[in-house]
Amino acid sequence: MEKVAVTGLGIVAPSGIGRRQFWANIKSGRSFIKEITRFDASRYPSRIAGQIDDLEKYSHVSERLLKKIDAFSHMALIAAEMALQDAGIDIKKEDPNLVGIFLGNAIGGWLYAETELRDLYIEGREGVSPYMASAWFPAAPQGQVSIYYGIKGFSKTVVADRAGSVEAIGYARKTLSKGKLNMILAGGMEAPVTPYALLCCNTYGGLSVDNAHPENAYRPFDKKRGGFVIGEGAGILVMEPEERAKARGANIAAYVSGYGTSCDGYNRITPDPKGLQLARAIKTALSDAGITADKIDYISLDGLAVNIWDNSEIEAIKNVFGAGLKNIPISCPKSMFGNLLGASGVVDLIATILAMENSLIPPTVNLDDPVYPGLNYIMKEAKEHKINKALIISRGRGGINSVLVVEKA
Repeated sequence: MEKVAVTGLGIVAPSGIGRRQFWANIKSGRSFIKEITRFDASRYPSRIAGQIDDLEKYSHVSERLLKKIDAFSHMALIAAEMALQDAGIDIKKEDPNLVGIFLGNAIGGWLYAETELRDLYIEGREGVSPYMASAWFPAAPQGQVSIYYGIKGFSKTVVADRAGSVEAIGYARKTLSKGKLNMILAGGMEAPVTPYALLCCNTYGGLSVDNAHPENAYRPFDKKRGGFVIGEGAGILVMEPEERAKARGANIAAYVSGYGTSCDGYNRITPDPKGLQLARAIKTALSDAGITADKIDYISLDGLAVNIWDNSEIEAIKNVFGAGLKNIPISCPKSMFGNLLGASGVVDLIATILAMENSLIPPTVNLDDPVYPGLNYIMKEAKEHKINKALIISRGRGGINSVLVVEKA
């Protein structure tokens, strides 16, 4: 199977827009979680989030188009443009039939939907924008990126709760390795900081309600953990076969060399406490990459900061890595900027690729007293460490497990 290269990174996150700002902020170990001020969230149990307040400054999108799309499509368009620029690709010179778009998200575009539904009940059907139908649904960003660049190749939107973007990247890798496309824009986006989306996330269960201390609220694997914090943003990669990337003289950032996925079949919301199927997904990804567990130099954890999720994740990696686990650095950088739900996995992957480039592992902030002591947690501050091969874990409700192996170029 031909290697699949990552040649461009586009990132829109609470901790920074663009790879330089994003990396500078996460390596510093700062928290970007704060109280929601975009709307009155005072009556919500959890009213904190990782938010992006300066999206318009980076936009190449016209005001006319912005009136037709939700924020999650806007973020996807910005991340896609950054990824293409980072890859040095002029999309006009590509065969549009051989370029694809593989994106994942969890909840769709609720800011647009909420606004229009409110107008429907106040003004009647005449008050609803004709763009409502095409703005909110989960595949809208894929459609908008396709239209914006004239992309016409095989594409896919994946809705798999928080695992959506890693599932999309896994599908993209398989598609490219079979020679079906020349290039794929792959990743995910999410915009849950809206009144109804926040309500859904609160109802979901598992959100931190430490509203008085936003910067300390998200504390995965810590004994004082009280749930996760939502975040918004997008991450998109340019992925292409290694041979093509080398032929055009591309700067290869990394290779996505392994992918594994499984379902627990245990509960419609919670995972299997033993993490057996997550362990199987990890083993599948390692086998797909053609490597053994002892070759992994770093593990990027899903880290939901909810007892059953954190505990089962640690059980799974103990199952796979055994006694060697204590020597492998592990961390959860999303503790700094929030869990981007369907986009969380691709943001973890981008953070891992940047960690590889800089030989520096970003930390898990707020991890003071680990539930499972004796593991090699990177806590509070970034740590220098050479990474050749890394594992990214992403999980969703109902026991969806998605795992990637990424290798340094």
